[in-house]
Amino acid sequence: MLNAQDISTAKPWTFWWWMGSAVNKPDITKQLEYFAKSGIGGVHIIPIYGVKGYETQSISFLSKEWLEVMEHTVREGKRLGLGVDMTTGTGWPFGGPNVSVESAAKNMTVLNGKLVVTPTKQKVKRAAPGGDGFVLDPFNATAMEKYLSRFDSAFTKTKDLPRSMYNDSYEAYGANWTDDFAAQFKKRRGYDLEKNLTLLADTTNQSDGVLVRIDYHQTIAELLLERYALPWTKWSTAHGFLTRYQAHGSPGNLLDLYDAADIPETESFGTSRFRIPGLRVDPDYSIDQFGTPNVLAMKFASSAANFSGKKLVSSETGTWLANHFKVSLSQIKPQIDELFTAGINHIFYHGTTYSPENEPYPGWLFYASTNFGKSSHFAEHFSLLNRYVQRCQELLQNSTPDNDVLVYFPVHDLWSTPAKSSGNVHLLEVHHVDRWLLDLPFGKLTQWLWKEGYAFDYVSDLQLTKLKTDNNGDLNSGSTSYKTLLIPASTYMPAETVAELKRLAAAGAKIVFEKQLPLKVTGYAEHATRQNEFSAELEKLMGTPSVLVSNNLEKDLKTNGAIAEEFSKKGLTFIRKKQGSSVLYFVANLGNTFQEGWVQIGKGPMVSKNHPIHGESLMHGRDTKEGVEIYLVLPPGESCFLEGGSDGSEFRFIESKEKRYPIAGEWQIKFEKGKPSLPASAKVKELKSWTTLPDSAEYFSGTATYQIRFDVPANVLKRGAYGLDLGDVREVANVKLNGKPLGTAWHIPFQVRIFEKLKLKGNILEIEVTNLSANYMRLRDQQKPDWKKFYDINIVDITYKKFDASKWVPMPSGLLGPVTLIYN
Repeated sequence: MLNAQDISTAKPWTFWWWMGSAVNKPDITKQLEYFAKSGIGGVHIIPIYGVKGYETQSISFLSKEWLEVMEHTVREGKRLGLGVDMTTGTGWPFGGPNVSVESAAKNMTVLNGKLVVTPTKQKVKRAAPGGDGFVLDPFNATAMEKYLSRFDSAFTKTKDLPRSMYNDSYEAYGANWTDDFAAQFKKRRGYDLEKNLTLLADTTNQSDGVLVRIDYHQTIAELLLERYALPWTKWSTAHGFLTRYQAHGSPGNLLDLYDAADIPETESFGTSRFRIPGLRVDPDYSIDQFGTPNVLAMKFASSAANFSGKKLVSSETGTWLANHFKVSLSQIKPQIDELFTAGINHIFYHGTTYSPENEPYPGWLFYASTNFGKSSHFAEHFSLLNRYVQRCQELLQNSTPDNDVLVYFPVHDLWSTPAKSSGNVHLLEVHHVDRWLLDLPFGKLTQWLWKEGYAFDYVSDLQLTKLKTDNNGDLNSGSTSYKTLLIPASTYMPAETVAELKRLAAAGAKIVFEKQLPLKVTGYAEHATRQNEFSAELEKLMGTPSVLVSNNLEKDLKTNGAIAEEFSKKGLTFIRKKQGSSVLYFVANLGNTFQEGWVQIGKGPMVSKNHPIHGESLMHGRDTKEGVEIYLVLPPGESCFLEGGSDGSEFRFIESKEKRYPIAGEWQIKFEKGKPSLPASAKVKELKSWTTLPDSAEYFSGTATYQIRFDVPANVLKRGAYGLDLGDVREVANVKLNGKPLGTAWHIPFQVRIFEKLKLKGNILEIEVTNLSANYMRLRDQQKPDWKKFYDINIVDITYKKFDASKWVPMPSGLLGPVTLIYN
């Protein structure tokens, strides 16, 4: 039985932007009540820029009045079963009025062989009233402590505090230096950087210059962890807060930075190019500008959590999934399914905006879509998505990792390459992962592992020091065990890392090097001597029986006990976990190569398929020479859990292909509710977008009911129809058959089950369809665009240009079909 806190955490949470902190207690309560009713588990308060005309109602961040409304939010959240998090600041990144010039971010360049240090002069981005000021220096020894002193003063007498503090993705652009950097470098690396600036600035990739570049990045990474991430997490813990940390975008080792927090958080920004039939991608979205979400980047957060036994891994979810007013529930679900397969289990929608209850439509909106708030076109059906997420996360949060392979992340190879980011440092961000991940040997290896169906995590140099070896040769982090450690083909490796590998190998750990041993030791100081020592230590390592260099990874990983699951080869995406002694799979069909068929499972046996929307059903299994197979029905867009038990072979399996019977005839269309006004009713024999109807239907956003009377042939009636496929739905459909509700189709495939027996004659099908708000906003921006009244960036489109819906073409709306009965 889950307690109230577990239930809250299992539900999806949402970012909640307070524009100008122009909030009041009654409206806070009403919006929290909406969140609770919709199935949201908690909110994350982020104060940001304000609204024109509301200046006098804005509340300064951390003032007495601000703390009162924050405490009111926490108290009301407890009453309603909602958790509350908050950013340790306003906007992003950390900074504000108490950050002095001395504590502010600094940039270093080498000019004519000399060191030139200047302030970046970067201010807090999207700051709220009371939060404006310089961005702090993330490498400074005392900057974080001084920054947090402001919160010490504010929280002294505050009783009702949030669950967690939050640190947004690293965006301290150009920051690459601090006052004592040269001294720290000499202490840590053993030589004077200022006497080797020519090597640091070298662009020809000569060997000594590369070594200095690696040393420089290593120092940056250490200072960021020791002076920025850890002081913030330790301060938060001391004050009773958990920590959520978006480490990505930073110049450090992401695994170490994520590992510093209680809840590592990744980010799903933009739209993936899933090949699910009927899934739309906003044509305005630019891959060149933003990239696409990538599961291998997401796994840095989940790997850190799995390695250290952290129960929760979160993700900023749905950011710029499509343009404003154009995002559907059917587009959101696949992105969440991808996050689940990446090991994420604590979804944070991005997001909702506090808006006064009396504010005209569309209310206050944050500049970066998606809108999950009360004014969203899917607000009426929002609970359906949330219920799905909750059911998934209840299982994912209460199970443990079951990954066979631990992949070493050779960050020094990345640091050896010239940086393309600002400040000449590598920023490991989630947008263009090809720059630091996919094109490197590590990225190519992990792509292969993913496609071949291996379950794996990543490990850093620092994390290796925490590993131990079990009696059977498995690696154990203290929380999670792995069958083998895999080292990608790499060039550079620290001598300390080789020493850790020797320690593990001596205890029997199974270690596999892909194709080659590392070639060079890191560190410019006394490199020739240390290189000889490095080569000798590698030779000793290779003398250990459990260590090998592999030119056949498939064979050697299998020998070491790693399983290649067949799901991936079938075009399915999965994550494998454990519930006690039983195995648990979450499987998503995010492609277009699988419908149904026999699939071999690496660990079993299986007995039930737990569909988070439809419920449980028995699985059919059989034993083969290769292992246990299950018969899985999972059309594109669907997902399910597979849970353990017997092999299912005692259940009789009858293979039968589904058949379709089209429902055709005259459809009556009646517009029920919406904006700007209700179009006239219509009758059509061919289903197509209602925007093609007359009477201004192309501007209509709302709900219409489609009704048809139809007969069923005797052979179909005899065999029994068990489902109804609505074809293309724009965007959500409530379905009734002969007056009885069948359910709501809100994601691909748009299907509902039929539990009642059909009649031979005179069946009545009613389908109530709700579309997007984009078509109405086309008219609104032509007639009255006064809702765009925000400071700072105001409101922009998906290309970050001034938002204007007036020139949009109509979005297809309604029931597009074809509608068919599904029977055996």
